[in-house]
Amino acid sequence: MPNESTLPSKPVALRVVPQPSDANVHGDVFGGWIMAQVDIAGSIPASRRANGRVATVAVNSFLFKHPVFVGDLLSFYADIVKTGNTSVTIAVEVWVQRMSLAEEVVKVTEATLTYVATDRDRRPRVLPALD
Repeated sequence: MPNESTLPSKPVALRVVPQPSDANVHGDVFGGWIMAQVDIAGSIPASRRANGRVATVAVNSFLFKHPVFVGDLLSFYADIVKTGNTSVTIAVEVWVQRMSLAEEVVKVTEATLTYVATDRDRRPRVLPALD
């Protein structure tokens, strides 16, 4: 397990730097903006496993551990933790690299979301079999 000084060694799902429009007047990034990015990051492995369209059906847990600031480099790591007949549950970790002279790496958020595979009519569909 990574410590609070290095990023995880697994593949990153998404990287983004929040801008001033994503924060309040003090430079603190809105929790809702972070939640939207977590949803995007989680949908990537869910869509791959579903081999197509997915819809978010539940935010099972969401924990903000540390604040995020404008200019931080956020890295989102997303892993499948469970599959059902039509659903995929994803764990997402968010780490920041503070962009100051002394680089600081901190895990700021962790969440678990569930997505359901949907067809063209946006109705639930069975996940494809794994090869």
